Amino acid sequence: MAGPAIDSKRIVAYFTMEIALENSMPSYSGGLGVLAGDTIRAAADLRLPMVAVSLLYRNGYFSQRLSEDGTQTEEPVQWRVEDFLQEESARVTVPLEDRRVELRCWRYDAIGVRGFTVPIYFLDADLPSNAEVDRNLTGTLYGGDHYYRLCQEVLLGIGGVRMLRALGHDGLTRYHMNEGHAALLSLELLEDEAAKVGRSTISAEDIEKVRAKCVFTTHTPVPAGHDRFPMEYLTRVFPNHNSFFDLKDATSAELVKRVLQAEQAFPDLAQAARAGASVNMTYLALALSKYVNGVAKQHGETSRQMFPGVPIEAITNGVHAGTWTAPAFRELFDRYIPTWREDNYSLRAALGLPPEEVWSAHLLAKHELLEVVRRKTGIKLDSSTFTIGFARRATGYKRADLILSDLDHLRQIAKNIGPFQIVYAGKAHPHDAGGKKIIRHIYQAKKALRKAVPVVFLDDYNMDLGGKITAGVDLWLNTPQFPAGLSERFAIQRQLSSRTTRPMPTRCTQNWKTLSFPCFTPSAIVTSVSCSIPSPLMDRSSTPSAWCSNT
Repeated sequence: MAGPAIDSKRIVAYFTMEIALENSMPSYSGGLGVLAGDTIRAAADLRLPMVAVSLLYRNGYFSQRLSEDGTQTEEPVQWRVEDFLQEESARVTVPLEDRRVELRCWRYDAIGVRGFTVPIYFLDADLPSNAEVDRNLTGTLYGGDHYYRLCQEVLLGIGGVRMLRALGHDGLTRYHMNEGHAALLSLELLEDEAAKVGRSTISAEDIEKVRAKCVFTTHTPVPAGHDRFPMEYLTRVFPNHNSFFDLKDATSAELVKRVLQAEQAFPDLAQAARAGASVNMTYLALALSKYVNGVAKQHGETSRQMFPGVPIEAITNGVHAGTWTAPAFRELFDRYIPTWREDNYSLRAALGLPPEEVWSAHLLAKHELLEVVRRKTGIKLDSSTFTIGFARRATGYKRADLILSDLDHLRQIAKNIGPFQIVYAGKAHPHDAGGKKIIRHIYQAKKALRKAVPVVFLDDYNMDLGGKITAGVDLWLNTPQFPAGLSERFAIQRQLSSRTTRPMPTRCTQNWKTLSFPCFTPSAIVTSVSCSIPSPLMDRSSTPSAWCSNT
């Protein structure tokens, strides 16, 4: 939503490739964007002097369509930018090859519980002054080829710093990069430092000044999650920056070696390109940040192993309680814990809520979910049946279909212990053939299980659908390949709208044949804390105790 002009001094700038603010704003693809949105909403609640920067995607990520056999196709998202954002008058230009790309921005205001506002600026290259190829750079989130992606990151990092300056945010002292997509902002800051003293090349002093300003959050231990571009792309994008780094300066030369992960030193960037070197954006962000954090304790440990010698802290991902608490639980909290929105610590008092009212709130959330299932699929699931949910991006390491690895075992559980049903949702990246194959496998299993174990897959996964699934299921399933998928965000999100919960082991070491599920393998991580404990008020036949058994 757009609001009044921002008049308070801001000192922190938060840069992110994607950001989830409203369900109907296609400015996000998944967890990275949801985390960004929650971070900004929390900053507004806490009255932190922050601004945020992202790109405006006129075609969004994509709308997902699934055929009868689970084949995914993608369609552009249609939305009216003017319905959500307010255009600002500021304009900046960014060098790209031999062209100057003009940018404008649109503002969205995240308003906290006490009325404080954090402005988010969406950069937009769709202007008549730009060539068609440049206008399309703010067309699709994670679209195009690698060169298109690099050009987008130039707009985000370099264009974002310039836009903040044009908007009058001249008191910024910290630049927070949410993943490596925004790492090029560090080059703009380096150029600023050199220009202040009349230099065109970078010195050790410039590097230390920029490093003191930058903070970096890394999210994934999966190599594919770290952008890597041929140095030839960089020299093509910036043809006049061959001598940007003074490689006779030891500090500058060492920085370039770290970023390129090269054994040898190069006399200039053009020679590095000819030698086939590549730039890893994560290494660039690591090299130019004073503080670096992972997104969970285990992820911090894994990241330190991936990037030896780099001090990486761990801050466990959280969620914005006011956004992700189901309506029925909001009403419950409002009656018994009226300060919960302003003071999330007060939610500790939820342990004392009347069990029967907690159970009633859960039933309302479950009813909402099953109504969405009915509307989307025409299938009417039984509200008294134990319901499992899995809603994540469809990709190999998240292992959405792991629970379906032994269908006969699932049939035996349903027959001998009690009925259950599974609700799926999730998009595969358009270029992720493996992720699309997983969705088709789920459809095959759904057909094979039929009435023995009802399985549904809800298309076009988004914020609203994700909230309904986490709130409405009886068990939230998370089984990624270790050490990937280490964030606890979904588990925390689930806790806001669930009845009594019991933590499951984060690293299962038992053989799965000793358990009730084929999903607990030695390499599985079950980070969900939403395995529900039967209460005296519920029908125990609908929630077998075996679902919560570790033996």
